[in-house]
Parts: sequence; C-alpha cells; structure tokens
Amino acid sequence: MVKQQYDANLLPDMLPIYYTRHFPQKIFCRWLAYGCSPQPLSNREMSFTLADDVYLRYLSISNQKELQELLQKKCPYKLDIGAVYNTKPSVGRHNAVVLARELVFDIDLTDYDEIRTCCQEAKVCEKCWLFMVIACEIIDKTLREDFGFQCILWVFSGRRGIHCWVSDYEARILDSPGRGAIASYLCLIAGGENQSKKVHLGNENLHTSIRRSLNIIDNYFEQLLQEQDFFATSEGLNAFLKLIPDETLRSQVAKKLEKLPQSSLERWTSFVSTYEAYCRENGNAMRKLKYLTEEIKIQYCYPRLDVNVTTGFNHLLKSPFSIHPKTGKVSIVFKSSNVKNFKLDEVPTINTLLDDMSTDSSVHQNNMKEAVKTFQEVVFLCEKTEAMRKRNNANTSIEF
Repeated sequence: MVKQQYDANLLPDMLPIYYTRHFPQKIFCRWLAYGCSPQPLSNREMSFTLADDVYLRYLSISNQKELQELLQKKCPYKLDIGAVYNTKPSVGRHNAVVLARELVFDIDLTDYDEIRTCCQEAKVCEKCWLFMVIACEIIDKTLREDFGFQCILWVFSGRRGIHCWVSDYEARILDSPGRGAIASYLCLIAGGENQSKKVHLGNENLHTSIRRSLNIIDNYFEQLLQEQDFFATSEGLNAFLKLIPDETLRSQVAKKLEKLPQSSLERWTSFVSTYEAYCRENGNAMRKLKYLTEEIKIQYCYPRLDVNVTTGFNHLLKSPFSIHPKTGKVSIVFKSSNVKNFKLDEVPTINTLLDDMSTDSSVHQNNMKEAVKTFQEVVFLCEKTEAMRKRNNANTSIEF
C-alpha cells in the first residue's frame, strides 16, 4: 500500500462520490431542521463555493432528496450554513427576518501568530494545535457550566482551527446583543498589535470562570513553554518583559533571565520566583501586580475569538463534513472530552476515504465513522431537548 497525496485538481472528480457515499445527508438535514423549529428546513440558508471561487448564496432545501440533488448538480468545493429566516431565503431575501441561528464561535490559529513559534499563517502542526485543545476545553466548560447549554457541536475547520455550534433553543434565538454579551464574557484578551499587555484582571477576587480557565491552562502550560519556547529568543524575551508593568521588577527580571540558559521553562520559573520575592518585600506592588502571573498565562494561552462571527447573523460558517479544498481534509465533528487526543494526520481526507489502497484508509474510514456517530449523538440530544421544550410549553399553556 502507498500513502496517497491529496491532489486538488482531482477534487471535481472526487466530490460527487464523496457526497454520495460519505456525506451524512440524512442526519445533516435533521440537524438543520431541529424538528422544524422555529421554521421549516426550507427557511434555512445555505451557500456553496464552486470551482474558480464561484459563490452561491441564499440556497435552501426542503428535504434530503433536494439536498442530494443539489449536491450532485453543483458539487460544491465548500458548503456553508447560515441563519433561519421567516421565509425561504431564495425567495424573499431582501425583506427576510432572521428568526434563529446557532450561537457560533470561530477559533483560528492565525490569531495566535504573535505568540506561536512553530508555525505561522496557514501552517499548522501538533505543537501549535495545543492552543486549540486549551481553547476547546475552556469554551466548552464555560458554555456548559456557566450558561447551562447542552447541545454543543465541535468541528475541525479542515485546516487551522475549530468551530463551535451551540444548538440549544435558548442559544439559537438569542439576539445580537445577547450573543455579544456571551462573547464578551469569554474574551479576556483585548487590544491591537501595538498594545503589549492585553490582559488586565484588576486586584479583586478572580471570577470562578477565570479560575477554572487557569486550572485548564495549568494542565498544559509547561508543555507549551517547552514546545513553543516563547522566551528563548531576544525578541520573545523582550515581548515577555513588556508584560511586566512595574519598571523595577521588570529590570530585576531582565537581569536574571539574561544570565540563564535560553530554556523558556527555566526562565519562567526564575521569573515567578523573582516576582513572588518582590511582592513579599513591596506591599504596594503586591496590590498592583496581584495577578501578574495569571495575566501572562492568559495572554499566552487563552482562546482568541473572532467576535464578529459570534455576534453577526449574516456571517455563514463552514458546514460539518465539508471538504477543505486546500487540504482535502474533512471538517469532522469531534468530542470536546477527546480533544487532547485529536491528531491532525488522522483527520480523514477525501482522497483516503475514496482509495481503499491508501495506507491511511483504514484509520481515516474509522475516524469518519466516529465523527458521524458523534454528530448523530448531538443531533439526537437536540431533538430530545426540543421535544421536551415543546411538551413543557404545551403543558404550561393548558394549565394557564
């Protein structure tokens, strides 16, 4: 057997077979319909990106048969999902009103380029994927424990990031300010390229959600220090020193770290020791710098969200099980509880799914089946909670 390389030129020939054999059309339609609440499936917007970047918006389907016919006719290179409207989007899009939209989050590794050292831009490796592991664990726990959401779908983007779809009814009907409030709650990093220190926790007791996030970060912080080696270069060290607002402490730390080996883990340990000694000797500094180590950990590790994706209704997001045309990888669904075991080279690609002779075929076939199974579990949970909600509403109406 041979390891087959992905060839984008063959995508037009592979897509019709993929959509017929592997794309989970039935459960996909059930996911988009949510038991026809608040509107039928036909009121959901979809978009296709075709060959040569031809972009088709305001598409809609009424059932699985229509989806199958549309996929075979157009063979989209990319499939995106939009909002649910009060009318069929292809008919009345100019006057259409958004009635529902999953609460979505988009985390992209390019937003970590100022701190990740192993890769830049579109390149991704297992080392920088650890940022996505931390982001997934923090966001998933926050959504479940602080907001009570249950129907949460996690999807690999196909190249350099992850998407989160929150499908609880209460999340889907949120207005833009409500979505913005949740996004703001989850954003601890603020500031543009010209701002060095982007995390300020104040000196009051930390919120439980921040402490929980820090506990997750601590599970991976030493590994990140060793793999990313943030402070090994003079450029990285200078960027780190700029995060220390107290000039006296900064000077002390700089002198000590310059004498140490370039190991970021050793330099971090020395910084913490110097910081703690300085605070013990200087009560005023202790009040001002109470959470300095926590702020630095958050700046290097905390999720970096594209808030506009979360707050805007007009922004479409790549569908689960869409193919990334540049990598050939499937946008597979995965469990947040298993994110730390996620392996980029084990993500199914369209070519390995279609070629039984490929060395990766068996692993990729199994991972595709597991992704579909995980997708089904979330959809079944959505349908169950939706049925319970309708039943409770009916009982309340009768009692009234």
